Amino acid sequence: MTYVAAETRYDSMPYRRVGRSGLKLPAVSLGLWHNFGDDKAFEVQRAILRRAFDLGVNHFDLANNYGPPAGSAETNFGRHLRDDFAPYRDELIISTKAGYNMWPGPFGEWGSRKYLLASLDQSLTRMGLDYVDIFYSHRPDPETPLEETMGALDHAVRSGKALYAGISSYTPEQTLEAARILKELGTPLLIHQPSYSMLNRWTENGSPNLYEALDQVGAGSIAFSPLAQGMLTDRYLHGIPADSRAAQDKSLDEDSITEDKLARVRGLNRIAEGRGQSLAQMAIAWILREQGKGSAVTSALVGASSVRQLEDNLAAINNLDFTAAELTAIDEFAVESDINLWAQK
Repeated sequence: MTYVAAETRYDSMPYRRVGRSGLKLPAVSLGLWHNFGDDKAFEVQRAILRRAFDLGVNHFDLANNYGPPAGSAETNFGRHLRDDFAPYRDELIISTKAGYNMWPGPFGEWGSRKYLLASLDQSLTRMGLDYVDIFYSHRPDPETPLEETMGALDHAVRSGKALYAGISSYTPEQTLEAARILKELGTPLLIHQPSYSMLNRWTENGSPNLYEALDQVGAGSIAFSPLAQGMLTDRYLHGIPADSRAAQDKSLDEDSITEDKLARVRGLNRIAEGRGQSLAQMAIAWILREQGKGSAVTSALVGASSVRQLEDNLAAINNLDFTAAELTAIDEFAVESDINLWAQK
C-alpha cells in the first residue's frame, strides 16, 4: 500500500534551532546505527520509519559503516526513501558520516580528504541521493591535519553534496579549532554529535566544556546514545538479559555492567517512576533539559528496534521539565560510569 504521511505529523513534536543557523531539528531524532542493516526484517524497518515520520521525526541519522554489514543501513534506507519518502524529501533532514573503517588500505578510514569525499560519494550512491543535509567527520584523526579534514567538509558543502558540515566526538578544544577553520573557509560548523547520557557526562567537563564551546561558535549539538547503549532502560533493572547488547557484546561489554552501575540505574528508575515516566523517557528528557544559557542539546538521537519502542521513547517529549529537587536527586546517581566507547585514547 502506498504510504501517505499523517497530516498531523507536525502537531506535537517540538523543533529546536540548531545553534545560530536557520535549521531546526526535532527534539528527538532517529538514528539508524542499529536495526537497519541486513540483520533486521525490511518490513520492520519500514514500519519504524513510517511511524517516526508520522510522529514528527523528520531527521534520520546514518553513517557509512552502519549495518551490518557496513553500508547496508544506507542501502536499505535508500530503498525506504524510494518506496515511501521520495515525495517528502524536502521535509527530511538526512545525515551521514565518515571516519571509521570501510575498506582496506590507508584511505579506508579516518579523516583524509581522499577518504571523506570518496565515502560521501559512496553514501550518496547507496541512498540514491544527490545530497545529504548534514555530512559529519565521524571522529577526529590524530594524524591528518585538521585543516585537511575541515577542508574536505567545506568542499562537500561547496560541491552541493551536503548542505551543512558537522563533527562528532571532538573535544571542546578540537571543536573550537574546527569551527575556526571552517569559518575562515566560509562554511560554518553547524553541529556536533557527542555521546552523552546520565552515565556518560564528559561533555560537561572542562573550561570551556563542549556546550560552552558550541555556544561560542554558534553551533548546535545532537546527543547520541542517550540511553547509555541500553543501560538506561528497564532492560537491566534485574540483571543482564540474554538478548541484550551487553550479553551479545554489541557496543556494551557484559563485564562493564557492575552491581554498582546497576544500583545507579535502579536509583534513577525510582526517580523516573515518581515523574510518571519510564527510565528511558526520563533519560531522554534529561538530555533535553535546559542548562545555563538555554537548551544545550538541540536533539536527542535514539534508536528503535520496534514501533512500540519508538513510541515509548518519543513519549519523553510529554514531560521535559524538571524541578530543582529532581535534578539534585538525579545527580546522586547520574555519575560517570566508564562507558564512553568513543573517548579519545
